[in-house]
Amino acid sequence: MAVTEALAHGDLDANNFQHIPYLQNQITARGFDLVPGPASIVVPTGVYSARVPSLADLPEGGTIAIPNDPSNAARALFLLEKVGVIRLKEGAGITATVLDLAENPRSLRFVELDAAQLPTSLPDVDAAVITLNYAVLAGLDPKTALILEDEHSRWHLVWATRRDNADDPRLKTFIDLYRSAEVKEFILARFDGTILPTW
Repeated sequence: MAVTEALAHGDLDANNFQHIPYLQNQITARGFDLVPGPASIVVPTGVYSARVPSLADLPEGGTIAIPNDPSNAARALFLLEKVGVIRLKEGAGITATVLDLAENPRSLRFVELDAAQLPTSLPDVDAAVITLNYAVLAGLDPKTALILEDEHSRWHLVWATRRDNADDPRLKTFIDLYRSAEVKEFILARFDGTILPTW
């Protein structure tokens, strides 16, 4: 059973593995009565390339691979917008797609692939936007990314609960302990900046 489904059905009291766009998509698609709680960490998405040393070197008409799931496709596009590669239409939100491009000055082409396939696409594209979990599994060093999200990413992970137990004081105590200075220090030391606390 998927983690979000387990939470919705009462097998879990809380979880901490999804960002808000993913959670909202699950609520809309599956009717779960879940609510987001406090932020936890950012597992950064980054832009990787086997062909160019920097985003400034992306060629005219180059190809960029991005995830094909709705929330992470938008995430990839917003990261590319942040560094000036593209510009999205005014009002493009967490479901933005390549159809929402307002400016694409280098006439880049976008290939949408399953997230797990993005690392293996690197020899065939000029760059790929890859979430950290798939990058690490593929042996990519996040420090070699051309750009990585920072702790201010709107795709930070959040604690989620069912609406009926969102105010449970035991959960509040647990989450407060998690969001402590000690845990923050551990995350920073253990993951060397590749997983980022938001508090």
